[in-house]
Amino acid sequence: MPRHTRETPRSFRIWMAANTIVVVGLAAWILSPAAKDPDSTQSRGNAAAAEENRRQAQKPAPTREQILAIPGLRFGISAPQAPWSSAEIGAAAKAAGADPTIVQYFVKWTQEFRADSIPQTYKQGALPVVSWEPWAGVKSGPNQTDYALSKIISGKFDDYITRFATAVRDQKWPVAIRFAHEMNGNWYPWSEKQSGNKPGEYAEMWRHVHGIFAAVGATNVIWIWSPNIIRPVPSVKLDPLYPGDAYVDWIGMVGYAVEESKASAVFEPTIAAVRKFSQKPLIITETAVEKGPHQLRWIADFFAWMGNRQDMVGFIWFNFSKDEGGTSDWRFSVHPPIAEAVRKGLAGVKLAAPPPH
Repeated sequence: MPRHTRETPRSFRIWMAANTIVVVGLAAWILSPAAKDPDSTQSRGNAAAAEENRRQAQKPAPTREQILAIPGLRFGISAPQAPWSSAEIGAAAKAAGADPTIVQYFVKWTQEFRADSIPQTYKQGALPVVSWEPWAGVKSGPNQTDYALSKIISGKFDDYITRFATAVRDQKWPVAIRFAHEMNGNWYPWSEKQSGNKPGEYAEMWRHVHGIFAAVGATNVIWIWSPNIIRPVPSVKLDPLYPGDAYVDWIGMVGYAVEESKASAVFEPTIAAVRKFSQKPLIITETAVEKGPHQLRWIADFFAWMGNRQDMVGFIWFNFSKDEGGTSDWRFSVHPPIAEAVRKGLAGVKLAAPPPH
């Protein structure tokens, strides 16, 4: 019998059938929307993330008072892709040997409040700190008369503020807002030295904005008033810029070590000035240390200094490179000796538990 008419062995028939199934399956995939749309996998990932955020938002929210009452030192991170990149936060946590319990990110007044950022942050075990900035952004410079304090006070932005406050209220979870920070400097439009602003207008502006949040019932906000340390602006008094204890929950400070080897040299003069008018708890809302021979000594001293203060609720490390918006490379997470120093420092203090999530 010729070879081409011989009966095909059973094992070969099975092999052919299996390959037919594979070919049919491959053809079906090629004709499917997933193959035609290379972004569909990403879309499914985004949909899954949105669903996870929805489930997180539906969980019972802790109260603002519960968040404020958490004992210990909060370890915070501010990073370029926060709060959206779990990988970025995870890399910082791995380098530090501890999970951040605060994640800070920036929102300017050309942006609406994104409610999905809150469950995204809480599911990472962190309190969201929104650094809310009344300006159009750094590209427009420090003098932006469109955002003059008098215009905010007069109600020009009331519709925007009301939308923002209402969205904060409606998502229910506690949110810390670091509003119009570093007001004692001259490098932001809300400084009383810029935008045609006048003495006394900053505190009045703060109370006006706070009043809108109160009017819509946004009582889930932890308000952070956060000047720069007084080192670069020693002649600017902080007291006239303070809106009052009724409008503030935590007093923050922005301070970076340049050549200092002691944390007290960076922060204590500002704390002494603050303690003349308020006893509110303190939080360092931005810090890091300039590269140099003092760097490791300062980090060790920083944690020892914080651990000895009963009025300190936490700190936020500004983990940005120069290309990402820092004035220097402030990152600890990519420099092993710096990461080791931060890891040792965190291991030596009593860290706060993550917020309920």
